[in-house]
Amino acid sequence: MKVALLHFCFPEYTVGLANGLADHVDVTLIHPEKLSATCRDVLDPRVKVRTFPKGRIRDIRNIASMRAMMRLIREINPDVLHVQETNDFWYDLTLLLNRMPPLVTTIHDVFRHPGDRGSIPGAEYTRRIAFYKSQQLIVHADALKDALTGQFRVPAKRVAVLPHGEIGSLFQRWADGVTLPREPHTLLFFGRIWPYKGLKYLLDAMPLVAEQFPDVRLIIAGRGEKLEQYFPHGCDPRRYEMLNDYIPTKAVAGLFERSTAAVLPYIESSQSGVAAVAFALGTPVIASNVGGLGEMIRHEQDGLLVPPQDGRSLADAIIRLLGDRPLQQQMQAAALTRCQQDLNWSHIAADTVEVYRKAIAIAR
Repeated sequence: MKVALLHFCFPEYTVGLANGLADHVDVTLIHPEKLSATCRDVLDPRVKVRTFPKGRIRDIRNIASMRAMMRLIREINPDVLHVQETNDFWYDLTLLLNRMPPLVTTIHDVFRHPGDRGSIPGAEYTRRIAFYKSQQLIVHADALKDALTGQFRVPAKRVAVLPHGEIGSLFQRWADGVTLPREPHTLLFFGRIWPYKGLKYLLDAMPLVAEQFPDVRLIIAGRGEKLEQYFPHGCDPRRYEMLNDYIPTKAVAGLFERSTAAVLPYIESSQSGVAAVAFALGTPVIASNVGGLGEMIRHEQDGLLVPPQDGRSLADAIIRLLGDRPLQQQMQAAALTRCQQDLNWSHIAADTVEVYRKAIAIAR
């Protein structure tokens, strides 16, 4: 089977999938030129790569970019085109106006996240074109499948639920073999900083945690909102390490390796790439039980789940984990085991090939 794998974002996820697919199909990765440097050194040599120029979203030259992309797709002439959702209305309009090969689309987020000002205006509407033009859709949680079938009337037979594979091992490779020691009372909040990520509730929990562990430290790493609004009176640099910017790929693994736990106090979620990093790096996860997080994280096995928007419950879970070294070790072992089982890319790729077969059959 010949597969073209197209992405504009989610490079870690797409590289993991492409490497897994190389064991099963003839796979060509198509992406904008600017992503080549990120992907080049971690791709399986069996994965072929084709690139096209791509400007910023408001650049009218994207019309030419989409023509170049379509030329590549026609040259490859794949049995299946698999696209990672784009949030790019230029692609959405191209999809609307062109005939595609049998199409599979992975939908990472069915709905726009509340308060996510990083989304492209209008894209939450144009991206729905993929819901109806794809022969098969892939999501990472049953809750997302329910949303597609219930609110968007997508037939259930056209939606497959596959796990979000682990991506921590890729960040280990990007770190060039550098590892950092675990800090016993350090917590990590990682990723885009928007209201739906619930940082407020983690900050509410921190004084409660500090009563039990006076040396507790929180790393806040990511772009989005300015952190000053959360600390109107300033913050203690001994308690908080602020990295309010894009985190280079080579630095990501070290943040997780240093931390005793990654904390995801989200008020809304589809799934979590943060948990997919943490599992492979041996960092236990404490998360709100919202959206797909309750399906990805197995409570009391490889992480702890707490009610959303509840600083007291979050603090209790953090205190419990920081004070229980055997529990930390149990969760680390369970998470690493899952990285060899349901979160392993080879297993996910085999299941993805079955989705491709369904798409081809429907398109005939």
